[in-house]
Amino acid sequence: MLIELLIAILVLGVVYAASSVKIIKQYERGVVFRFGKLQELTRGPGITTIIPVVDKLQKVNLQIVTMPVPAQEGITRDNVTVRVDAVVYFRVQDAARAVVNVEDYLFAVGQVAQTSLRSIIGKSDLDDLLSNRERLNQGLELMLDSPALGWGVHIDRVEIKDVSLPESMKRSIARQAEAERERRSRVISADGEFQASRKLSDAARVMSDTPAALQLRLLETVVEVAAEKNSTLVLPFPVELLQFVDKIQEKTGSEQPSEEPEEPEAPELTEAERHAAELPEESTPTPALPNQRAPHTTQEATDTGILGTA
Repeated sequence: MLIELLIAILVLGVVYAASSVKIIKQYERGVVFRFGKLQELTRGPGITTIIPVVDKLQKVNLQIVTMPVPAQEGITRDNVTVRVDAVVYFRVQDAARAVVNVEDYLFAVGQVAQTSLRSIIGKSDLDDLLSNRERLNQGLELMLDSPALGWGVHIDRVEIKDVSLPESMKRSIARQAEAERERRSRVISADGEFQASRKLSDAARVMSDTPAALQLRLLETVVEVAAEKNSTLVLPFPVELLQFVDKIQEKTGSEQPSEEPEEPEAPELTEAERHAAELPEESTPTPALPNQRAPHTTQEATDTGILGTA
């Protein structure tokens, strides 16, 4: 009978020891409630003991939690419908407040992340969602961190994962990008033509100062053409021959007589001036010929008869 009692006491002692000894891992913290009242001391990692039936130990994980935020559909400030999803990285900073202040801190953080993401979508433009995500991530982190501090949770980082656009908006953005690329290509091509024209102008000035340079350039062109396997026939034409032809043309042009200037057109004369111009100039009196006297005699006789009659 005594032996059985001792065995029973030993079994109860083993059960009591097993239920009172707890092992807490390195990434965990233990929160103890004694008769439902929170103990100020939080149990660290290792072996710890509690009073069975009196104490209740609750373990809290302090590792960083990666929580994906479901895609939220909203309308941006410039009236574009988009779907945005994100991911939140957070960890428990105060195990006691995470257990006491909120029923389920994982669910609470997830709900706050969804509402904050919708708020960010409504306050942002489409261009900001596509190109300025770093600033939006910081704003979303601040919106999540404010209520999470009261829960003993610290938000490490918030990232916007993807922005889904309607197909019509994707086509519009593609056309805009294509037009922008076309504009850049035309500007670059025009700039290249401008630079090439300046270089060619400089080369022309150098060749005009040194005529032999043009001949060397001609020989280089012949070498480049001859290196290719084609049926092109190249006949070099000396530049000096062209200069000789120019000199001959200049000499020929200088020997040709110049055209006489045209006389100015005479002004139109009146009938009296034309009669006066047709009459010969009276320089010296010349004896009248016999055959020229008859008309004057007849005229004089006529005049004498008229006077006599009067």
